[in-house]
Amino acid sequence: MKAIIFDAKKYDRETLQAANQASGAPHELIFVESQLNAQTAALADGFRAISIFVNDDASAPVLERLARGGVRLLALRSTGFNHVDLNAAARCGITVMRVAHYSPYAVAEFAVGLLLAVNRKIHRAYNRIREGNFLLDGLQGRDIHGRTVGVIGTGRIGAVFARIMAGFGVTLLGYDVAPNPECIQLGMRYCPLDELLTQSDVVSLHAPLLPETYHLINAEALAKMKPGVILINTSRGALVDAEALIEALKSGHVGAVGLDVYEEEDNLFFRDRSDQIITDDVFARLMTFPNVLITGHQAFFTHEALAQIAETTIRNLSDFEAGCANENVLLPR
Repeated sequence: MKAIIFDAKKYDRETLQAANQASGAPHELIFVESQLNAQTAALADGFRAISIFVNDDASAPVLERLARGGVRLLALRSTGFNHVDLNAAARCGITVMRVAHYSPYAVAEFAVGLLLAVNRKIHRAYNRIREGNFLLDGLQGRDIHGRTVGVIGTGRIGAVFARIMAGFGVTLLGYDVAPNPECIQLGMRYCPLDELLTQSDVVSLHAPLLPETYHLINAEALAKMKPGVILINTSRGALVDAEALIEALKSGHVGAVGLDVYEEEDNLFFRDRSDQIITDDVFARLMTFPNVLITGHQAFFTHEALAQIAETTIRNLSDFEAGCANENVLLPR
Protein backbone atom coordinates (compact mmCIF):
# COMPACT_ATOMS: atom_id res chain seq x y z
CA MET A 1 0.00 0.00 0.00
CA LYS A 2 1.14 3.52 -0.76
CA ALA A 3 1.30 5.72 2.35
CA ILE A 4 2.43 9.29 2.95
CA ILE A 5 4.25 10.01 6.22
CA PHE A 6 3.67 13.55 7.47
CA ASP A 7 6.00 15.43 9.82
CA ALA A 8 8.76 12.95 8.99
CA LYS A 9 12.11 13.45 10.69
CA LYS A 10 15.35 11.61 9.92
CA TYR A 11 14.66 9.06 12.64
CA ASP A 12 11.14 8.46 11.29
CA ARG A 13 12.55 7.65 7.88
CA GLU A 14 15.19 5.31 9.29
CA THR A 15 12.96 3.39 11.67
CA LEU A 16 9.93 3.12 9.39
CA GLN A 17 12.03 2.02 6.42
CA ALA A 18 13.78 -0.58 8.60
CA ALA A 19 10.46 -1.90 9.92
CA ASN A 20 9.01 -1.94 6.41
CA GLN A 21 11.99 -3.89 5.07
CA ALA A 22 11.84 -6.33 7.99
CA SER A 23 8.22 -7.09 7.15
CA GLY A 24 9.05 -7.77 3.49
CA ALA A 25 8.69 -4.18 2.24
CA PRO A 26 4.96 -4.45 1.54
CA HIS A 27 4.38 -0.69 1.50
CA GLU A 28 5.57 2.27 -0.55
CA LEU A 29 6.36 4.98 1.97
CA ILE A 30 6.53 8.62 0.90
CA PHE A 31 8.03 10.95 3.51
CA VAL A 32 7.28 14.68 3.77
CA GLU A 33 8.58 17.10 6.37
CA SER A 34 5.40 19.17 6.42
CA GLN A 35 2.97 18.81 9.27
CA LEU A 36 -0.56 17.84 8.34
CA ASN A 37 -2.96 20.77 8.36
CA ALA A 38 -5.63 22.33 6.14
CA GLN A 39 -2.99 23.68 3.75
CA THR A 40 -0.96 20.48 3.39
CA ALA A 41 -3.80 17.94 3.29
CA ALA A 42 -3.78 18.09 -0.52
CA LEU A 43 -0.39 16.34 -0.47
CA ALA A 44 -2.27 13.16 0.48
CA ASP A 45 -4.45 13.14 -2.65
CA GLY A 46 -4.29 9.69 -4.21
CA PHE A 47 -3.02 7.97 -1.04
CA ARG A 48 -5.18 5.46 0.82
CA ALA A 49 -3.14 5.83 4.00
CA ILE A 50 -1.34 8.59 5.85
CA SER A 51 0.68 8.58 9.06
CA ILE A 52 0.89 11.52 11.46
CA PHE A 53 2.53 12.47 14.76
CA VAL A 54 1.31 14.29 17.87
CA ASN A 55 1.31 17.88 16.60
CA ASP A 56 -0.35 17.22 13.25
CA ASP A 57 -3.87 18.56 12.73
CA ALA A 58 -6.52 15.88 12.30
CA SER A 59 -9.53 18.09 12.97
CA ALA A 60 -12.82 17.67 11.12
CA PRO A 61 -12.05 20.07 8.21
CA VAL A 62 -8.69 18.39 7.58
CA LEU A 63 -10.19 14.89 7.72
CA GLU A 64 -12.94 15.90 5.31
CA ARG A 65 -10.31 17.16 2.86
CA LEU A 66 -8.31 13.96 3.25
CA ALA A 67 -11.38 11.83 2.59
CA ARG A 68 -12.13 13.72 -0.61
CA GLY A 69 -8.62 12.89 -1.77
CA GLY A 70 -9.12 9.18 -1.15
CA VAL A 71 -7.55 8.66 2.28
CA ARG A 72 -9.12 5.80 4.20
CA LEU A 73 -6.55 5.15 6.95
CA LEU A 74 -5.01 7.49 9.49
CA ALA A 75 -2.08 5.71 11.16
CA LEU A 76 -0.92 7.56 14.27
CA ARG A 77 2.70 7.26 15.36
CA SER A 78 1.63 7.89 18.94
CA THR A 79 -0.47 6.51 21.75
CA GLY A 80 -2.33 9.75 22.41
CA PHE A 81 -5.07 10.77 20.00
CA ASN A 82 -6.35 14.07 21.38
CA HIS A 83 -5.37 15.74 18.08
CA VAL A 84 -7.80 13.55 16.11
CA ASP A 85 -11.55 14.13 15.73
CA LEU A 86 -12.61 10.49 15.92
CA ASN A 87 -16.26 11.25 15.24
CA ALA A 88 -15.38 13.19 12.09
CA ALA A 89 -13.09 10.38 10.97
CA ALA A 90 -15.95 7.89 11.29
CA ARG A 91 -18.27 10.16 9.31
CA CYS A 92 -15.64 10.44 6.59
CA GLY A 93 -15.06 6.70 6.40
CA ILE A 94 -11.49 6.98 7.70
CA THR A 95 -10.16 4.27 10.00
CA VAL A 96 -7.89 5.59 12.77
CA MET A 97 -5.19 3.32 14.22
CA ARG A 98 -2.65 4.22 16.86
CA VAL A 99 0.41 2.75 18.57
CA ALA A 100 -1.40 1.51 21.65
CA HIS A 101 1.79 0.48 23.43
CA TYR A 102 5.49 1.16 23.17
CA SER A 103 8.31 1.16 25.70
CA PRO A 104 6.79 2.60 28.89
CA TYR A 105 10.29 2.70 30.32
CA ALA A 106 11.30 5.50 27.94
CA VAL A 107 8.85 8.05 29.32
CA ALA A 108 8.91 6.84 32.92
CA GLU A 109 12.71 6.94 33.15
CA PHE A 110 12.76 10.40 31.59
CA ALA A 111 10.24 11.63 34.17
CA VAL A 112 12.55 10.39 36.92
CA GLY A 113 15.43 12.17 35.21
CA LEU A 114 13.52 15.46 35.18
CA LEU A 115 12.64 15.01 38.84
CA LEU A 116 16.26 14.41 39.85
CA ALA A 117 17.49 17.28 37.70
CA VAL A 118 15.16 19.94 39.09
CA ASN A 119 15.37 18.68 42.67
CA ARG A 120 19.19 18.69 42.72
CA LYS A 121 19.45 21.63 40.28
CA ILE A 122 21.64 19.63 37.92
CA HIS A 123 20.72 21.82 34.94
CA ARG A 124 21.89 24.92 36.79
CA ALA A 125 25.08 23.23 38.00
CA TYR A 126 25.92 22.19 34.43
CA ASN A 127 25.72 25.78 33.21
CA ARG A 128 27.75 27.09 36.16
CA ILE A 129 30.60 24.65 35.66
CA ARG A 130 30.84 25.54 31.99
CA GLU A 131 31.38 29.15 33.06
CA GLY A 132 34.02 28.19 35.64
CA ASN A 133 31.75 28.83 38.63
CA PHE A 134 32.18 26.06 41.19
CA LEU A 135 30.21 27.61 44.04
CA LEU A 136 27.48 25.46 45.56
CA ASP A 137 25.34 28.38 46.75
CA GLY A 138 21.79 28.00 45.46
CA LEU A 139 22.23 24.38 44.41
CA GLN A 140 20.98 22.69 47.56
CA GLY A 141 18.34 20.02 46.98
CA ARG A 142 16.43 17.59 49.17
CA ASP A 143 16.46 13.82 49.58
CA ILE A 144 13.80 12.06 47.55
CA HIS A 145 13.89 9.22 50.09
CA GLY A 146 11.11 9.56 52.62
CA ARG A 147 9.04 11.95 50.51
CA THR A 148 5.50 11.45 49.27
CA VAL A 149 5.15 11.07 45.50
CA GLY A 150 1.76 11.46 43.86
CA VAL A 151 1.22 9.73 40.52
CA ILE A 152 -1.72 10.98 38.45
CA GLY A 153 -2.46 8.30 35.89
CA THR A 154 -1.24 4.80 36.72
CA GLY A 155 -1.38 3.00 33.40
CA ARG A 156 1.69 1.36 31.89
CA ILE A 157 3.92 4.44 32.09
CA GLY A 158 2.66 5.61 35.46
CA ALA A 159 3.15 2.12 36.88
CA VAL A 160 6.78 1.97 35.70
CA PHE A 161 7.39 5.42 37.15
CA ALA A 162 5.88 4.28 40.46
CA ARG A 163 8.03 1.15 40.46
CA ILE A 164 11.19 3.23 40.00
CA MET A 165 10.15 5.68 42.70
CA ALA A 166 9.39 2.83 45.11
CA GLY A 167 13.10 2.01 44.91
CA PHE A 168 13.86 5.45 46.33
CA GLY A 169 11.93 4.62 49.49
CA VAL A 170 9.00 7.01 49.03
CA THR A 171 5.35 6.94 50.02
CA LEU A 172 3.27 6.47 46.87
CA LEU A 173 -0.15 8.03 46.33
CA GLY A 174 -2.14 7.34 43.18
CA TYR A 175 -5.09 8.86 41.36
CA ASP A 176 -6.77 7.06 38.48
CA VAL A 177 -10.28 6.05 37.45
CA ALA A 178 -9.06 2.44 37.39
CA PRO A 179 -6.57 1.48 40.14
CA ASN A 180 -3.68 -0.64 38.88
CA PRO A 181 -3.11 -3.86 40.89
CA GLU A 182 0.61 -3.65 40.11
CA CYS A 183 0.77 -0.25 41.81
CA ILE A 184 -1.19 -1.49 44.81
CA GLN A 185 1.37 -4.29 45.18
CA LEU A 186 4.08 -1.62 45.29
CA GLY A 187 2.34 -0.11 48.32
CA MET A 188 0.62 2.73 46.47
CA ARG A 189 -2.48 4.08 48.16
CA TYR A 190 -5.16 5.40 45.85
CA CYS A 191 -6.96 8.50 47.04
CA PRO A 192 -9.07 11.42 45.76
CA LEU A 193 -7.23 13.98 43.67
CA ASP A 194 -7.51 16.70 46.30
CA GLU A 195 -5.85 14.48 48.90
CA LEU A 196 -3.04 13.57 46.52
CA LEU A 197 -2.41 17.24 45.76
CA THR A 198 -2.34 18.31 49.40
CA GLN A 199 -0.15 15.43 50.61
CA SER A 200 2.44 15.02 47.83
CA ASP A 201 5.93 16.50 47.78
CA VAL A 202 6.20 15.47 44.12
CA VAL A 203 3.34 15.29 41.61
CA SER A 204 4.00 13.48 38.33
CA LEU A 205 1.46 13.46 35.49
CA HIS A 206 0.94 10.34 33.39
CA ALA A 207 -2.67 10.79 32.29
CA PRO A 208 -4.07 11.07 28.74
CA LEU A 209 -5.47 14.37 27.50
CA LEU A 210 -9.25 14.09 27.46
CA PRO A 211 -11.96 16.72 27.89
CA GLU A 212 -12.17 15.81 31.56
CA THR A 213 -8.39 16.10 32.10
CA TYR A 214 -7.89 19.39 30.22
CA HIS A 215 -6.17 21.82 32.66
CA LEU A 216 -6.44 19.22 35.40
CA ILE A 217 -3.64 21.18 37.04
CA ASN A 218 -5.15 24.65 37.18
CA ALA A 219 -4.95 27.56 39.64
CA GLU A 220 -7.22 25.79 42.14
CA ALA A 221 -5.23 22.54 41.96
CA LEU A 222 -1.91 24.36 42.29
CA ALA A 223 -3.14 26.24 45.37
CA LYS A 224 -3.95 22.91 47.04
CA MET A 225 -0.43 21.59 46.54
CA LYS A 226 2.19 21.65 49.27
CA PRO A 227 4.44 24.72 49.33
CA GLY A 228 7.64 23.79 47.52
CA VAL A 229 6.03 20.97 45.53
CA ILE A 230 7.83 19.59 42.49
CA LEU A 231 5.60 19.15 39.42
CA ILE A 232 6.62 16.85 36.54
CA ASN A 233 4.72 16.54 33.26
CA THR A 234 5.81 14.09 30.57
CA SER A 235 2.29 13.33 29.36
CA ARG A 236 0.38 16.07 27.51
CA GLY A 237 0.94 19.79 27.78
CA ALA A 238 -2.69 20.82 28.18
CA LEU A 239 -3.00 18.86 31.43
CA VAL A 240 -1.40 21.95 32.96
CA ASP A 241 -2.72 25.51 32.76
CA ALA A 242 0.59 27.19 31.94
CA GLU A 243 -0.54 30.69 32.90
CA ALA A 244 -1.73 29.47 36.30
CA LEU A 245 1.58 27.65 36.72
CA ILE A 246 3.46 30.89 36.09
CA GLU A 247 1.53 32.63 38.86
CA ALA A 248 2.27 29.75 41.26
CA LEU A 249 5.95 29.96 40.37
CA LYS A 250 6.03 33.74 40.80
CA SER A 251 4.52 33.44 44.27
CA GLY A 252 7.08 30.80 45.23
CA HIS A 253 4.38 28.25 46.04
CA VAL A 254 5.68 25.74 43.48
CA GLY A 255 9.25 24.72 44.23
CA ALA A 256 10.34 23.31 40.86
CA VAL A 257 8.89 22.14 37.57
CA GLY A 258 10.05 19.68 34.92
CA LEU A 259 8.12 19.85 31.64
CA ASP A 260 8.66 17.72 28.55
CA VAL A 261 5.39 18.94 27.05
CA TYR A 262 3.67 22.31 26.69
CA GLU A 263 0.07 23.06 25.79
CA GLU A 264 0.98 25.33 22.84
CA GLU A 265 3.96 23.31 21.65
CA ASP A 266 2.65 22.76 18.10
CA ASN A 267 4.58 25.68 16.61
CA LEU A 268 7.70 25.19 18.73
CA PHE A 269 8.71 21.61 19.34
CA PHE A 270 10.42 19.29 16.84
CA ARG A 271 11.90 22.28 14.99
CA ASP A 272 15.04 24.40 15.08
CA ARG A 273 13.89 27.84 16.27
CA SER A 274 17.34 28.95 17.43
CA ASP A 275 17.56 31.81 14.93
CA GLN A 276 14.03 33.07 15.55
CA ILE A 277 12.29 35.12 18.20
CA ILE A 278 9.98 33.04 20.40
CA THR A 279 6.71 34.94 20.20
CA ASP A 280 4.85 32.74 22.68
CA ASP A 281 4.96 34.98 25.74
CA VAL A 282 3.78 32.26 28.13
CA PHE A 283 6.50 29.87 27.04
CA ALA A 284 9.10 32.64 27.14
CA ARG A 285 8.06 33.52 30.69
CA LEU A 286 8.33 29.90 31.80
CA MET A 287 11.86 29.81 30.43
CA THR A 288 12.92 32.68 32.72
CA PHE A 289 12.45 30.70 35.94
CA PRO A 290 15.65 29.08 37.23
CA ASN A 291 13.62 26.31 38.87
CA VAL A 292 11.91 25.28 35.63
CA LEU A 293 13.45 22.75 33.25
CA ILE A 294 11.78 22.36 29.84
CA THR A 295 12.66 19.75 27.23
CA GLY A 296 11.19 19.42 23.76
CA HIS A 297 8.86 16.40 23.99
CA GLN A 298 11.73 13.92 23.99
CA ALA A 299 10.65 11.55 26.78
CA PHE A 300 9.60 8.92 24.22
CA PHE A 301 12.84 9.26 22.27
CA THR A 302 14.77 6.02 22.79
CA HIS A 303 15.98 3.44 20.31
CA GLU A 304 13.61 0.84 21.71
CA ALA A 305 10.55 3.09 21.67
CA LEU A 306 11.16 4.33 18.12
CA ALA A 307 11.60 0.77 16.86
CA GLN A 308 8.35 -0.33 18.50
CA ILE A 309 6.45 2.68 17.15
CA ALA A 310 7.70 1.96 13.62
CA GLU A 311 6.97 -1.76 13.81
CA THR A 312 3.43 -1.14 15.05
CA THR A 313 2.79 1.51 12.41
CA ILE A 314 3.85 -0.87 9.63
CA ARG A 315 1.72 -3.64 11.14
CA ASN A 316 -1.26 -1.27 11.23
CA LEU A 317 -0.80 -0.49 7.53
CA SER A 318 -0.57 -4.20 6.72
CA ASP A 319 -3.58 -5.18 8.80
CA PHE A 320 -5.70 -2.43 7.28
CA GLU A 321 -4.70 -3.45 3.77
CA ALA A 322 -5.59 -7.07 4.58
CA GLY A 323 -8.94 -6.03 6.06
CA CYS A 324 -7.97 -7.23 9.54
CA ALA A 325 -8.92 -5.17 12.58
CA ASN A 326 -6.51 -5.15 15.50
CA GLU A 327 -6.29 -3.74 19.00
CA ASN A 328 -4.97 -0.42 17.69
CA VAL A 329 -8.19 0.69 15.98
CA LEU A 330 -9.73 3.75 17.63
CA LEU A 331 -13.51 4.03 17.69
CA PRO A 332 -15.57 7.24 17.96
CA ARG A 333 -16.20 8.43 21.51
